[in-house]
Amino acid sequence: VAVSDNGAVIFNKEDHSGPNHAVKLGVFVDEAISYIDSRNIPLEAVAVSCGPGSYTGLRIGVSMAKGLCYGRGAKLIAVPTLELLAVLLGEHPAEEDALIVPMLDARRMEVYAQVFDRALREVRPIQADIVDAETYKEYLDRGAVYFFGNGAAKCMEVINHPNAHLVKDIEPLAKNMAPLAEKRFVEGKFEDVAYFVPFYLKDFVAKMPKKLI
Repeated sequence: VAVSDNGAVIFNKEDHSGPNHAVKLGVFVDEAISYIDSRNIPLEAVAVSCGPGSYTGLRIGVSMAKGLCYGRGAKLIAVPTLELLAVLLGEHPAEEDALIVPMLDARRMEVYAQVFDRALREVRPIQADIVDAETYKEYLDRGAVYFFGNGAAKCMEVINHPNAHLVKDIEPLAKNMAPLAEKRFVEGKFEDVAYFVPFYLKDFVAKMPKKLI
């Protein structure tokens, strides 16, 4: 959870201990609201990472964002998670014609992935990819491709191509959403608070706990 004001991040809280949105998010949001209220900073908009990603995590995040918007009369801004990752890569690829592929872990050898060029123009839309040696071959045969995000490392062995490069330690953090969120704010790109839903990409699949089988 982070707060930005005029392009600068003025409050930030992170937890990297695991998927515990339900435990930590409310606490972090309370601290963020207390911070801005104590300094008389108005809450103009709430930006939320809108997916794809964890079904439960997205539900919790979007529900919290909607609650804040209703309670404070703020605008709702949605930031696609893979676009956020792509922006964070910055100018890392040295090759002008390189492609960049942000990946979010799904399960087993499946990832949510999107393909961009260096100017962040979409080359291929978001898909749920079951990764094997052929999945990105058409792009790899053309030149350098940079893979990153929490789904990338598990795929590198099976991709196994000389043009495939892994970039580590790029995470979709709230503090890095500020430029994308503020750009959308200036452009007036707001969501309908009542009807907005996260981009799940795939339907939720419920599983029975092993202890009940």
